[in-house]
Amino acid sequence: MAEVKKVATRDAYGAALAKLGAEYDNLVVLDADLAGATKTGTFKKAFPERHFDCGIAEANMMCIAAGMSTTGLVPFASSFAMFAAGRAFEQVRNSIGYPHLNVKIGATHGGISVGEDGASHQCCEDFALMRSIPGMTIICPADGVEAEAAVRAAYEIEGPVYLRFGRLAIPQFHEEGFKLQVGKGEILREGSDVAIIANGLLVYEAIQAGEILAEAGINAMVINMATIKPLDEELVIAAAKKCGKVITCEEHSIIGGLGEAVAAVLAENCPTVMRRIGVNDEFGHSGPAVPLLKQFGLDADHIVEAAKELCK
Repeated sequence: MAEVKKVATRDAYGAALAKLGAEYDNLVVLDADLAGATKTGTFKKAFPERHFDCGIAEANMMCIAAGMSTTGLVPFASSFAMFAAGRAFEQVRNSIGYPHLNVKIGATHGGISVGEDGASHQCCEDFALMRSIPGMTIICPADGVEAEAAVRAAYEIEGPVYLRFGRLAIPQFHEEGFKLQVGKGEILREGSDVAIIANGLLVYEAIQAGEILAEAGINAMVINMATIKPLDEELVIAAAKKCGKVITCEEHSIIGGLGEAVAAVLAENCPTVMRRIGVNDEFGHSGPAVPLLKQFGLDADHIVEAAKELCK
């Protein structure tokens, strides 16, 4: 069997910016002294006159991006998720969200897979923060191909978009040329016993879990919910009605993210037995990314365990 190609979604972000930059001369990129880590350096190399290093001043960067957007430019403001969503929250809310400006936020290094950088940089609260801003679109792609598609989709949206990318290289399962439909979930595996709804790097783990569960006689539906806001409520409800049980999986706190978004929809429309797999209201800590994910239960084995418990 051929080895699965692995690509970090942050790498795909940098590549996508460079490709789009060649197509659209109104696309500009801002960074906060992290171009090497966020991979916006790829764009800078191709279009140095359209790349702006704002220094270690993320809040100021968001305000600059807001101003640029009012002149017809489409800025992609880039930094680690902890800084883009956390440190600059007030500016994102008041200077970008409130006037509903056409700014795209490229947040890399999301979740605990930042690894050795430790708890201070492992942002597991960004979905919750960005979901609270009216009119903010939130996308968390599952692999490199979808990440490139997400950047293009963000450019085409009129209004603020929060894009979340990861540091860890993860398996690529989408075919080249994949087009992301914002606000629409993607059924990767049909099933009738339990619906597994995931985003980011947990999607591939959900796919693996689906295969393991099939061997145990449990038919799992697997859904990639890359767009957290707006959520594909119709698909969530349909999956719940078909399967009767739902598991959500995300590299984010179980508070305020995909799990709560799905739970709210089901509570109002189709009360369903469900489990939320994510970071359980705790901080991460320093360590290699893959062992950390396993320690926090963010892997296929834990998804399988939860599914079997629900299907007893």
